[in-house]
Amino acid sequence: MYYMALFFTLLSFLPIFFILKKRRSSNKLPPGSLGISIIGQSLSFFRAMKANTDEKWFEDRVNKFGPISKLTLFGTPTVFIHGQAANKFVFTRKKNLTQVSDEDHKRLRGALTAFLKPDVLKQYVGNMDAEIRKHFEMHWQGKETVTVLPLMKTLTINIMCTLLFNLEHGARREKFVKWFEQMVGGLWSIPVNLPFTHFNRSIQATSRIQNMIMDIIHEKRSRTEEAYPHKDLVASLLSLRGDDNAALLTDQEIVDNVRTVMFAGHDTSSVLLTFFIRHLANDPVAYGAILKEQEEIATSKSSEELLTWNDITKMKYTWRTALEILRIVPPVFAGFRRTRKDTEFGGYLIPKGWQVIWAANMTHMNDSIFPEPTKFDPSRFENQASIPPYCYVAFGGGQRICPGYEFARIEILVTIHYLVTRYTWKLCCKDNKFSRNPVPIPTQGLPIQIEQKN
Repeated sequence: MYYMALFFTLLSFLPIFFILKKRRSSNKLPPGSLGISIIGQSLSFFRAMKANTDEKWFEDRVNKFGPISKLTLFGTPTVFIHGQAANKFVFTRKKNLTQVSDEDHKRLRGALTAFLKPDVLKQYVGNMDAEIRKHFEMHWQGKETVTVLPLMKTLTINIMCTLLFNLEHGARREKFVKWFEQMVGGLWSIPVNLPFTHFNRSIQATSRIQNMIMDIIHEKRSRTEEAYPHKDLVASLLSLRGDDNAALLTDQEIVDNVRTVMFAGHDTSSVLLTFFIRHLANDPVAYGAILKEQEEIATSKSSEELLTWNDITKMKYTWRTALEILRIVPPVFAGFRRTRKDTEFGGYLIPKGWQVIWAANMTHMNDSIFPEPTKFDPSRFENQASIPPYCYVAFGGGQRICPGYEFARIEILVTIHYLVTRYTWKLCCKDNKFSRNPVPIPTQGLPIQIEQKN
């Protein structure tokens, strides 16, 4: 009688057992190892980036653990995911993979979009044109050789100083550029906050940058609309008002918005321009087609006349070439999100507070999506609607397309216009090698021999 009662008692617990078992199995962590302490797999990851074998590093993880695995990067438990479904997960699960609330994200993104939408940016083509002309006059004119990457970084940060703050050339801008480069230089370093480390210098530079942006905000708030007729990003964000006519953004939120645009635009544009210049030196067919397109625009204007939005819309082949370069050599090879709460992907648990990392090149170089993926072919982008969603993610995906897309497009196209119509060039280094730190860096920063056209 006792054993019979025990049997039925145990039997009654079986449904609970299976429910708990199912819950545990559905909430299991991905395969892989978190590694040793805060270092984890960071060192091998850095070595792969430096050797430009990061794609193989990711592929090895997929071959060993499958499409989702856990590791530790930069002192944080991380889950690596890849593929079209992974990209969609990252770009659509904003409730789980962001550190701000849905309402705040919508408000902050809306504030950025208000300044960066095409209708607004049309009026800034001339400002960007003038800044780019000045760059070529200062850094290219009269030179026989130049090193492309550092010059493109200088160009992009100066464009941002003009369009984001209207910060004039001079000592203050020079300080800003110096601190910004220090800040960016430590973003991907091992998080060891000791004196003289890249991480420590980055922290100090970040504080100085934030203080300078905050000073600029206070200065602009004290100006009247009449005293400042041409709005930059900071002035535009300051002017935003809610339904109750109260300021839509706090000063700190404006600082954060400005930093977002700076981070997104600096390395992406400077690296794309560098590899654009490298590619045209190696591809006479693409160079000839772009030169023809740009000369048709140049001959329709006087030499002193600035480019317009209408001119930008005619640069179709030039932009398709840029998109193909971004597919093959994405400046941001991987992206990160942090989970706000426990979430699941692919049957595995991603705990709250963990990082999620995905790699753009895993879909960009997939031959089932892009046939002959190593072949350079700008015609892939003649009909962008034919590319499966969440497969080309150079500018994000879905509703998470980078709000600075049009800003970058204008910047790239205006720069290439003046480059091909005013200069010819040859590479000084023929090896075509590059490493990542974390963006791709060509050998010696891509020195080229230049000759100015008559």
